Amino acid sequence: MHIYAFGSVCRGEVDVSSDIDMLAIVDGYDSRFNPSDYSIYSYERIHDLWRQGNPFAWHLFLESKMVYSQDDVDYLRSIGEPGTYKSGITDCEKFREIFLSAKKSIDSSALTEIFDLSSVFLAVRNFATCYSLHAGIAPDFSRNSAKNLSAYSIPIDDSTYSLFERARVLCTRGVGEILSSDEIDKAKITLNEIDSWMIEMLAIIKNGIYERV
Repeated sequence: MHIYAFGSVCRGEVDVSSDIDMLAIVDGYDSRFNPSDYSIYSYERIHDLWRQGNPFAWHLFLESKMVYSQDDVDYLRSIGEPGTYKSGITDCEKFREIFLSAKKSIDSSALTEIFDLSSVFLAVRNFATCYSLHAGIAPDFSRNSAKNLSAYSIPIDDSTYSLFERARVLCTRGVGEILSSDEIDKAKITLNEIDSWMIEMLAIIKNGIYERV
């Protein structure tokens, strides 16, 4: 059994809305770990992710901190660097589809706006993380990944970006101040800009030329 912390607490990005992400690596089912408190993986699954060069493997390799080791070995470090990440285009396209689905829902109904804005944040953050990993620049797994791409950063201001993040925290943790109708409208009017940004970024990685197109 090996236990790790990962995520914002290991990056020092802690605030009142932060949680602590925990990973348990075990052999088969282990009743000691509650899935609501831990991400639970078998050793076999971890090896699969490492072979695939999966973004989560890179996240763990680069940013996790060991909390407990049954054999005094830092298991994730002992298995070496994950394989090359090769699915950047496919993954970015997948997260754009999640974005487009949320955008379509927002455009068609006001009933699930905060949930849809939460999905936009999920899509944008993971899209940017996959881009950073695919492009060979410093991989960014933070909540601000889309704002940390220098010239390639998402073209919306910080206050609007924070609205999407607030919606995500509300939907995943049930904490925070509910977005007002004006704040929802402010976020919604940036959706076309976000879509254009995603289209441009996809063109960049498909062409393999990491310059503004």
